[in-house]
Amino acid sequence: MNDNQEPVLVCKDLSISYYTRAGEIPAVVDFSLTVKPGETIGIVGESGCGKSTVAMAIMQYMGANGGITGGSITFKGRDLTTLSENELRKIRGSEISMIYQEPFASLNPSLKISTQLMEVPLAHENITKEEARNRSAQMLADVKIPDPERIMESYPHQLSGGQQQRVVIAMGLLSNPSLLLLDEPTTALDVTVEAGIVDMIADISRKFGTSQIYISHNLGLILETCDRVFVMYSGEVVEEGTIKSLFTWPKHPYTNGLFSCIALPTTDKNAAPLKPIRGQLPLPFERPQGCYYWPRCDHYEKGLCDQEHFKMEFVEDGASDHRVRCLRYKDIDHSALDSGDSIREKLEIGEQVLNVDTMKKYYEVRDNSLKALFTGKTVRHVKANEELNFTAHGSETVAIVGESGCGKSTFAKVLMGLEAGTGGEIRFNDKDISNIAVRDRSTEQIRSVQMVFQNPFDTLNPSHTIGGQISRVIRQFGVENDKEKVFNKVMKLLDIVKLPRDFYYRKPRQLSGGQKQRIGIARAFAGNPSLVIADEPVSALDVSVAAAVTELLMDIQREHKTTLLFISHDLSVVRYLADRIVVMYLGHIVERGSTEEVFSPPYHPYTEALLSAVPIADPEITKREIVLEGDVPSAMKPPKGCPFCTRCHRRIGDICDNELPLEMMVADRHAIKCHIPLKELSKIKPVIRIPDEAERVHAQ
Repeated sequence: MNDNQEPVLVCKDLSISYYTRAGEIPAVVDFSLTVKPGETIGIVGESGCGKSTVAMAIMQYMGANGGITGGSITFKGRDLTTLSENELRKIRGSEISMIYQEPFASLNPSLKISTQLMEVPLAHENITKEEARNRSAQMLADVKIPDPERIMESYPHQLSGGQQQRVVIAMGLLSNPSLLLLDEPTTALDVTVEAGIVDMIADISRKFGTSQIYISHNLGLILETCDRVFVMYSGEVVEEGTIKSLFTWPKHPYTNGLFSCIALPTTDKNAAPLKPIRGQLPLPFERPQGCYYWPRCDHYEKGLCDQEHFKMEFVEDGASDHRVRCLRYKDIDHSALDSGDSIREKLEIGEQVLNVDTMKKYYEVRDNSLKALFTGKTVRHVKANEELNFTAHGSETVAIVGESGCGKSTFAKVLMGLEAGTGGEIRFNDKDISNIAVRDRSTEQIRSVQMVFQNPFDTLNPSHTIGGQISRVIRQFGVENDKEKVFNKVMKLLDIVKLPRDFYYRKPRQLSGGQKQRIGIARAFAGNPSLVIADEPVSALDVSVAAAVTELLMDIQREHKTTLLFISHDLSVVRYLADRIVVMYLGHIVERGSTEEVFSPPYHPYTEALLSAVPIADPEITKREIVLEGDVPSAMKPPKGCPFCTRCHRRIGDICDNELPLEMMVADRHAIKCHIPLKELSKIKPVIRIPDEAERVHAQ
């Protein structure tokens, strides 16, 4: 970053509105931002706060019903709001590039990757097709895609999600832009893929001196990538500062509320539970008078916070790099707010309810190629699950973690009866259910095992009311049949998931994503199940909503003594809520044990890499950096030996390539499947280091 050069981008007093039949909707108000050459800015906040609207305004992609109603956007001394469409077309893609959240939406499914990449330099520069192709192939190599020539000749659907995102990043960087906008570029990716992509973007940006604006709700990612951060709430910036200043001494109650929603290594579901922000983000036309945040703020003062709207001001200590929009920030001591009244007693673990014993799930795939016909090997097997072994007890939370394609959801399908197991057993309440299809299961068996899905949008019937959908579950499983009792049960469930009772009459389209997920939880628990599978239930939610949903799951678990199987790739959430962890890779369980055991050496090398990949939103906590190279191998052609050998940073030789490792017992119920002797694994230093109190005081 160069402080002496002219800024790349200046947004001054920017106001943006959308025009609808209901009138003007002010999406962003009083937004100011300066980006210096080589600087990385982070913009954080809940969905609907205006982050993406700002990015679209910078790109001048406001659509037919959007417009800038005040202020200016200056890029390299030119006001973007005054440029013609022709002039903007020359800047977009060449000097300002944008990387979107969903890579597949940015790629044309009918064109090869080479055609789409070459289009960027060909459109903006006077070069030949050969030069454009060579530069495109080189950029694919720069973003660490193996075999760039093969990828160039591929179509988007032939690439994994991580590869698609790398292609989109390569496309954004092809013309060496001065400014790169990244709108949630890694939200849908595994943490290991995210770590590699973030590291790669930082390297390339340093190489070309690119300025960046990261838009994200992941505060850990912002900490690791940015120089300065802007916190937005309801269309305006409420706090801004350098990473060190804002993360160490946050001043605004909303910023502190966001930090209280994050599962840090220092949080504990019993001793230091998460504190979700109460209430909802106001709609643009329902913003309150005065401070927009006061209806949700624990420090609201009547007659002060609800009067005139006020501007940003520098914090009192004179820091020129830290501003806040709050009249009471000087009076609030956030470090003294935790009274300890939220401490919970640890749940007593009950009897064993689930026993997974050498369970296998293979899929048959027919190969009609000439080679297969000549050799007679026309049937191949995809080993989605290979000899899974673990147990779960009553009131226990068992987390199943691993990257996409490791077999987590396949196991859930077999457990739910949506797929039949190939071998071994899944004993639930002492009965093997691995080969009983859901249609052949008794009402009691279906009622006892329920699921909360990752995407609430696809699991609710859009034409039925919320009350009708939950009532059906209650009647179907014989919990209640009397009409009035069913109605009262639904109302109680709405109370439990902390939603207004009038939601009974609403339809899914009238609910936000977080509210839909709560309805999914209410429906899953409507039949009083003894085992609930939660498949990535918070991965697509804002941190504040995710914290509320996480706490809700645990509150209901406490009330009903439910066993919870939590499927995730995010070890920060897993560390917070799980009692036991099962780590999966390419269909195998490579490590299993209690949360404390899995998060402390000895680690399986894959567990070690997963821990290193998790962004941590605390500048005082340090961790070792381990970036995995390459993608997860295809389950059609798994490695002959250890499933992790092709990406392992601790590979010890041919034994890893040729022999499947045996399971080593570290302690009771803690097992690691690796060729490296336990004595050597025990010497590995902890990945995450939490400073003690004396170190924290000294640092301050």
